[in-house]
Amino acid sequence: MRKDIHPENYRLVAFKDMSNDDVFITKSTAESKETITVDGEEYPLIKLEISRTSHPFYTGKTKLIDTAGRIDKFKNKYKKFEKPAKKEEEAE
Repeated sequence: MRKDIHPENYRLVAFKDMSNDDVFITKSTAESKETITVDGEEYPLIKLEISRTSHPFYTGKTKLIDTAGRIDKFKNKYKKFEKPAKKEEEAE
């Protein structure tokens, strides 16, 4: 295996699921400007929109999560590419 390809700056980081406020701590190299205090210790904070505690596959609950109107943003972004509706052909 190649040497010196893995990062050396692993540290404990708090990941917070914003949909249900679940926080878990694990080692990571992810950069963050925000911090959070958990059990009296301060950790860099990485915000998640979905995690194992809110993902439908793991929870068994099916729900649609539309954070920040992403579906509407997508529809508006690609609306200009829609083909115009065909007008009914006039009877001959």
